[in-house]
Parts: sequence; structure tokens; C-alpha cells
Amino acid sequence: MSVKYETKLPEIFIGDKDFEQLNNIAEAATGAASDVADQLMDELERAVIVSQAKLSDEVVQMGSYVSFITSDGFDRSFQLVLPRDADVSNGKISILTPIGAALIGLSGGQTIPWKTSDGRILDLTVRTVSQVPPPWR
Repeated sequence: MSVKYETKLPEIFIGDKDFEQLNNIAEAATGAASDVADQLMDELERAVIVSQAKLSDEVVQMGSYVSFITSDGFDRSFQLVLPRDADVSNGKISILTPIGAALIGLSGGQTIPWKTSDGRILDLTVRTVSQVPPPWR
């Protein structure tokens, strides 16, 4: 089930290779992951698709290291990875999580509404994006 928001969503950019890979992952998702896959598909549908080579390093893409904060004070840093590589204890969050799907395509400073696992709607703001492991790793 897709999450619908009343506020205008920020413009997002996704590289063509990430788009194809993420579209395939979302289409193949079943069970508990299917709700998040719907959210990911919504993000993919509204994204501006650009050549992967021309995608700015300031944009959250697969493999990016991202620091963010939510409106309830949740302040974290993760690497965005494919589901098979996810390991929250090692700072790797899956694209097939509500936070992962919300982060894709955003740039530093952008804010997006995010639905928590307990149903609350919070704002998620990207602080920094890096394509190389930052010092906090």
C-alpha cells in the first residue's frame, strides 16, 4: 500500500542503472517487503532519471553514505545497500526499508515525509551524502 502525503515532495534524481535495478527489486518483492516495494515504486515513478555517470555525488544513490535526522530527533548515518547486503549493526541499510526507500534520490538539505513502522509520519532531512566512506565509518 502506497503512502500518500499532503505536502509537496522534493524533486529526486536517480541514475538509469540504479533505476533499472531498483525497479526489478521492487517488482520482485513479496510478503512483508511488498509494502515498502510499493513505496519504492512511487519514488521511482516520480524521479528524474539521469545517466548514472552524470548523477551528482551529492545525490543519494545505491552505495551512498548518508547522514540524516528525523523530526523526532532520530539522528543516524548509514550506507544505502541492496537487501542482500543489509546489516544495520554495521551501518548498512536496505533500500527495501521505509528509510531506504525515502532516502533514494535525495540531496543534502532536502526533507521528505517518512512513515515509521508504528505509523507516524515524520520529516526526514538528509544532512550529508558521500560516495566514499566518511570518517564516521
